[in-house]
Amino acid sequence: MLKDIKTENILFLDIETVPAYPDYKSVPETFRKLWDHKAKFVRKEKETDKASEIYKSAGIFAEFGKIICISVGYLHGSDFRIKSFAGHDEKTLLGEFSKLVVKYFNKKDSQLCAHNGKEFDFPFIGRRMLVHGLSIPGILDLAGKKPWEVKLLDTMELWKFGDFKSFTSLSLLSALFGIDTPKDDIDGSMVYEVYYKEKNLDRIINYCQKDVLTVAQILLRMQGLPLITKEQVVIT
Repeated sequence: MLKDIKTENILFLDIETVPAYPDYKSVPETFRKLWDHKAKFVRKEKETDKASEIYKSAGIFAEFGKIICISVGYLHGSDFRIKSFAGHDEKTLLGEFSKLVVKYFNKKDSQLCAHNGKEFDFPFIGRRMLVHGLSIPGILDLAGKKPWEVKLLDTMELWKFGDFKSFTSLSLLSALFGIDTPKDDIDGSMVYEVYYKEKNLDRIINYCQKDVLTVAQILLRMQGLPLITKEQVVIT
């Protein structure tokens, strides 16, 4: 039950991803052919017949994308501390993120929480760790676990109440709950341009950190608990 969730044991997180290469022409031939095949299923929604024109969408697939930022947040006393692991070297940032999880949030009562995390963030992180030959932290390794042993929370799943056909964005939930929107500068559709064209990783980090705070605020509202104030937020 929502009231039984202990927020002090939760690591809230959000990831930002981009295609592994800056443009379609830069993709190695082997992966270009594989993307061409994958794009057959993606382009139906994009109203185009060219795999090259929808390559910007490759970042949502762990096989063709990479993580450029993982922001995490957690309650520490009266503070809500936020930390980001970001950079161009995905293996390094994943390794640093894993160290934090293993050290502080790999305990029996720990949980990870993200919005649409079970469909996107959690599996994306796990898959990219396997690609780089990294060990997956126990809390993220679901192999052989029973449903009640899984310590992954998803605010979108909680909002669904068993309705599997609906998708509710973080922006919509924040508006419903009267929480400041995290999309006041950029949104997910702009990350590719900001990273590869503007080369402004700091802007993406700031956006990712806002998402993490919003996820935490939404869970608190669902529990009927006070929201985190600006004074409580500490960027580490």
